[in-house]
Amino acid sequence: MRPSERAPDLLRTVTLETGVNRYAEGSCLVSFGHTKVLVTASLEEGVPPFLRGRGQGWVTAEYGMLPRATHTRGRREAAQGKQSGRTQEIQRLIGRSLRAVVDLKALGERQITLDCDVVQADGGTRTAAVTGAWVALRLATRYMLEEGLITNDPILDQVAAVSCGVFSGTPVLDLDYEEDSNAEADSNFVLTGTGDIVEIQATGEKRGFSEAEFEALFSLARKGIKELCVLQKQATGG
Repeated sequence: MRPSERAPDLLRTVTLETGVNRYAEGSCLVSFGHTKVLVTASLEEGVPPFLRGRGQGWVTAEYGMLPRATHTRGRREAAQGKQSGRTQEIQRLIGRSLRAVVDLKALGERQITLDCDVVQADGGTRTAAVTGAWVALRLATRYMLEEGLITNDPILDQVAAVSCGVFSGTPVLDLDYEEDSNAEADSNFVLTGTGDIVEIQATGEKRGFSEAEFEALFSLARKGIKELCVLQKQATGG
């Protein structure tokens, strides 16, 4: 039995609340159970120097944990003067995931930054951030279309992410912190709405895991992401 008493193939309660920031071009408060991430999408004219003059845009992400996102207060990374390796890895993952489903040419020379701030962490913050970031990005690009800033929809597909792992010998979907910290194997899957693979991170935590176990985790991820894509469409109005 899982600590949460969920079935192995059951997501936590997931909510995608939009319009939570009145100033951002797109925003979403995403909750996977007790994990909560606030995502804002900010549109800026211009692109990074390496893209200037190429007639295309850019989508990037920043990620951070608020001081009391966990059981004890953590210092702000800005106060420490540098980002941790974990933070850099996660924000690069979010950026890669979103760019995989965006036609950057359609943006023109504009950048959209997805700021993902973890309000409360209970496992799966990176996967929640990816899932909520797509919602914020969809809303931001819709704003651009409505304002006449662009003429072609740059969103090519949906993208969402979910964690899976082997807990007490059983492959399970959407790990909370208690499961994640005790998992025998841990993985994060990022897939598009049509089922294409964007990224898979899989690690044997306490032991190696078999190909059959990996296939079971992949199957769970496909089921979970299909459900997340339905929720994304509902949140954005299709």
